[in-house]
Amino acid sequence: MIADYQFGKGTGAELFPDGSTFQLSRTKRVRQVLYSGRRIATARAKDGFFTLSIEGASIVHSLLPKKKFRVVISDDAAPFVEAGKTAFAKHVIEIDQELRAGEEVLVTDKADRLLATGQLLLSPVEILSLDSGAAVDVRVGTGSKKEE
Repeated sequence: MIADYQFGKGTGAELFPDGSTFQLSRTKRVRQVLYSGRRIATARAKDGFFTLSIEGASIVHSLLPKKKFRVVISDDAAPFVEAGKTAFAKHVIEIDQELRAGEEVLVTDKADRLLATGQLLLSPVEILSLDSGAAVDVRVGTGSKKEE
């Protein structure tokens, strides 16, 4: 239900198919969701919303319409973001206007190729009006070696 609320109706069933397992915290709250031994998402302690692994982001990316939850960056910045580096406002060329600061987002290139997932730091209006500063705190890129 949380995934449906966060990403849209129907995403929860696809993101967490039958056979998904849940790791609980010491306080018995859902901490991580795994499928076939790989982490799909982690529940944030502060609000219960999910942060996505690249596997989880790929699932959400394939389910949502082309513009939803997307931050599109320029081709110049794509290799850096794909490597797990921060996406800066000056490189954002398009953004879902319904997003809010703090939300989990998908970072893509102009061709809608998934590059990374992370947390939006500013509102879409702020990002498009700024020429400097961080826009997305990239958690993990598709080409990065680390995974949470």
